[in-house]
Amino acid sequence: MNQKRINRVLEQMKEEGCDHLLITDPASIDYLIDYYNDPHERVYVMALSQDGNHRLFFNKLFYVEKDLGIDITWFSDTDDAMAMIRDYLKDAKKVGVDKDMPARWLLPLMKLDTQFVLGSSCVDYVRGIKDEEEQEIMIKASQINDQAMARVKELLKENHSEKEMDGLLLNIYHELGASDHSFEPIFGYGKNGADPHHVGDDSRLKEGDSIIVDMGCIYNGYCSDMTRTFFYKSVSEKQKDVYNLVLKAQLAAEAAIKPGLKLSDIDKVARDIISEAGYGEEFNHRLGHFIGRLTHEAGDVSSANDAIIKPGMIFSIEPGVYLPGKFGVRIEDLVLVTEDGCKVLNHYPKELMILE
Repeated sequence: MNQKRINRVLEQMKEEGCDHLLITDPASIDYLIDYYNDPHERVYVMALSQDGNHRLFFNKLFYVEKDLGIDITWFSDTDDAMAMIRDYLKDAKKVGVDKDMPARWLLPLMKLDTQFVLGSSCVDYVRGIKDEEEQEIMIKASQINDQAMARVKELLKENHSEKEMDGLLLNIYHELGASDHSFEPIFGYGKNGADPHHVGDDSRLKEGDSIIVDMGCIYNGYCSDMTRTFFYKSVSEKQKDVYNLVLKAQLAAEAAIKPGLKLSDIDKVARDIISEAGYGEEFNHRLGHFIGRLTHEAGDVSSANDAIIKPGMIFSIEPGVYLPGKFGVRIEDLVLVTEDGCKVLNHYPKELMILE
């Protein structure tokens, strides 16, 4: 177990008045005990208790060699695992439950005369502030992404289809020491780039196309994410204007980041710049998201999130403008909040580039 992280979660539980917390998110369990398991449909629950009686409820099907540092209650497919968890909670007063806990697990637990509340924030808050070890890994993951983007730029000149670029990028990641994509990469050529979450197809580049490249890798269990927009062989004045506008908003938002401000304040910086230029409706998503063991973790940079920025947070800054049927532009970096500002984790150039 990572006792430091568990102690931080226990502190959050205390603030929420929870004497027990049930965690079902495999990424959160991995974060706390350094063991990842994909349970599929089977019960997989880590229970934390203020009295130190922590427990992992574990199916005998699952295989683990190392000592996880936590007591394990084993069960088989034919055992009533939820009855075992009810017995464990028989003296609980207020139980926090994971936001990902299925109803088929929670409803049997609610037979207890116990208060159940949403308790994910106890772990999400701790995961949202990266410790030094996590920061070092995520800096390295972003360095790999920078290197990969440089190679992707050269491959794009060969006019591979969007679908083909996916596999070519994965090969690059493997060569650079990453284990996988952190999400399905987005290659959006021309009008496809006007769809922020375009799914790659057989499209090939035509002169004058914008090219949105949104990509990330997994390195040592942590994710990277970045976006650059290129232009193929030529760029129109309108494309150039939109690109420079998005870059202006992106740089301004990064420059504004510092502890003590609200995350919504940073969203406003970028959104105001784009809105004042007449493209507010075309910037149709939040400014950024938190990232770590998952590409999208709890927390975001949006007008709806007034949470206070704190050192150790890592999130994306990715404004975009999308003109349906024409083209799109998005520019994205990851940033690490420091004591007096932020450290931008991506260093691949952001000036407008035309691929000849």
